[in-house]
Amino acid sequence: MIDSLLYAATIFLSAFLLFEVQPMIGKIILPWFGGSASVWSTCLLFFQASLLAGYLYAHFSTRYLKPRQQALLHVSLLAVSIALLPILPSPDWKPAHPGDPSGRILLLLTATIGLPYVLLSTTSPLLQAWYVAAKPGAVPYRLFALSNLGSLLALFSFPLLVEPLAATHTQAYGWSGIYVLFVILCATLAWNARNHTTASEPSSAGDAPRWELQALWIALAACGSALLLSVTTHLSTNVAPIPLLWVATLGVYLASFIICFERERFYHRAVFLPLLGAALGAAAYALYYSKGNLAIKWSVPTFVAALFICCMACHGELVRLKPDPRHLTSFYLMVALGGALGGLFVAVGAPHLFHTYTELPVSLVACAALIAIVLWVAPGHWPRRFVLPTARIAMIAFTAALAIYIGYQKHLDDQRFERSVRNYYGVLRVYDLEDNANQTGSRRLIHGTINHGTQLTAPEDRDTPTSYYGPKSGVGRAIRYFDEQRPSIRVGVIGLGAGVTAAYGRRGDFFRFYEINPLDLSIATTWFTFLKDSKADHQVLLGDARLTLEREPSQQFDVLAVDAFSSDAIPVHLLTREAFQQYFRHLNRGGILAVHVSNRYLALEPVVARNALDLGKVAIEVNDDGEDEDYLSESDWVLVSSDRGPFTSSLLRGPGIKPAKPRPGFRAWTDDYSNLIQILK
Repeated sequence: MIDSLLYAATIFLSAFLLFEVQPMIGKIILPWFGGSASVWSTCLLFFQASLLAGYLYAHFSTRYLKPRQQALLHVSLLAVSIALLPILPSPDWKPAHPGDPSGRILLLLTATIGLPYVLLSTTSPLLQAWYVAAKPGAVPYRLFALSNLGSLLALFSFPLLVEPLAATHTQAYGWSGIYVLFVILCATLAWNARNHTTASEPSSAGDAPRWELQALWIALAACGSALLLSVTTHLSTNVAPIPLLWVATLGVYLASFIICFERERFYHRAVFLPLLGAALGAAAYALYYSKGNLAIKWSVPTFVAALFICCMACHGELVRLKPDPRHLTSFYLMVALGGALGGLFVAVGAPHLFHTYTELPVSLVACAALIAIVLWVAPGHWPRRFVLPTARIAMIAFTAALAIYIGYQKHLDDQRFERSVRNYYGVLRVYDLEDNANQTGSRRLIHGTINHGTQLTAPEDRDTPTSYYGPKSGVGRAIRYFDEQRPSIRVGVIGLGAGVTAAYGRRGDFFRFYEINPLDLSIATTWFTFLKDSKADHQVLLGDARLTLEREPSQQFDVLAVDAFSSDAIPVHLLTREAFQQYFRHLNRGGILAVHVSNRYLALEPVVARNALDLGKVAIEVNDDGEDEDYLSESDWVLVSSDRGPFTSSLLRGPGIKPAKPRPGFRAWTDDYSNLIQILK
């Protein structure tokens, strides 16, 4: 009994540590490499590769090493891994030059947490193999459910408890201390297992699982992984940029593993296959309903529920096809390989293969097709003879109908846009609104659900500032203030969009834009004319704004606008106290920092107000209701300055303008601490 509890505790702890360290280490290095989505994607690639490496180690060590050799090797590696603690990356890894940092990030992660992460990854399959060897006849697969439970708890504990309460350095030291406890527990089990006969002994070719079965293991795991990432991407970019929405999707994904591996009978084909058809149909319908504008209160539950049912089908079939415990390490190896392939398809392959978010439609059709294949290749037991042929025909017909419907709807959806392009940073789309009695003719740049700039199509109006940058907006008022004070001004803008702010440029002015996405620059210079028509001299610098500003001498801007916080994955490193210190290094003595804080789900004003207070600055909030014209948008800006003088001007006083005051007890955001929970609306 004590041995069983020790196995359970060690597996649970390893899974918990795995899912705690992923967001933790990613958050530490994010400001070093630009804070973009590509940093997270590169981290994800590392974690998936490490998980696969861990499963490979477990598989080959149990097959080709004797129990005593396994124990000595594993205890030695555990001891070496302690020497790498604490898991704090050295600042020497910060990039010195611009360019693609992917290779440097992978090397940093390998040097910092490579060995501990691989050893944690080996724990579940390796200890299950030892458990079977120690207790012949035992069924170890419930331990895999326990592993996923640990992952699920870590998933919710980090954003809800760990991140709000502790700085990143404290988190890293705390994680390292718990890892030492894990090493002690795992080393104890390894030493106890040295005298047991390994369960996964090499078997004859005829006894090994068929290649078709192994291919299904990979495909089912890959399908669940691809659906997880593609549904999360769709919800956070095309439905609602709600922070931490990934917690819900990853939670139901892990829950399906827990349910299916805890009790095989929890997955009933008679229940879940009809539900699968309904879920795939509902998701496909919601994907294109009303041009993709299904209300949030319906779309989020629909896609989360559909993801759960699809994962139950994939993982339920996976459990149904699991092998004898003697082959459990090869089974888990194929599952890990499938998960990595599904993740690589969405995170790495899709941005290069598709010009829109096509991975979700493809994954939905693939899920239906895969279940149809399972019914042919590994049908299993059916209570009545006629049910299986009926199920096969129905699944094939449904898959064909789903593919035709999705293909047709996607064709219609693509025709709505003048231009759609995609790269590592997402999908940018351009579409036109006709001029009529109800609306002014305009062209818009869209990223997901976010408007990144509007230009009026009438030739005489195309230099009109629009959307969030109208004359009464915070940035509009700040630029107009300095226009009245000086014959020429210098303006910096973080976030190019369509280049709307360039419409304020006069002869003699200088505008410098900082933009991380090269496709944005391409769109802004080919489909919009703000930059081309601007009377001011202007320059666009590609790369992460903060890293670029850190390398530059002071630009002595009169206005520096920071416009990068409208979506869900806000670049936190642009909101920290250290970032604000950089901004003011580039402003002249009386200059204004204009921070665009419009966000449907996050209240960013307290973050900016606290930074202003800590740095001894003056701050005001400017709300523009955008009701003067239909091409203007409601916007919220916080203006910060070292000098109170600008805020005495009539341009920066009046209705919609008030002092920006920090929230009582609000903890300042730094490169070492941030907390999205405290600013959720």
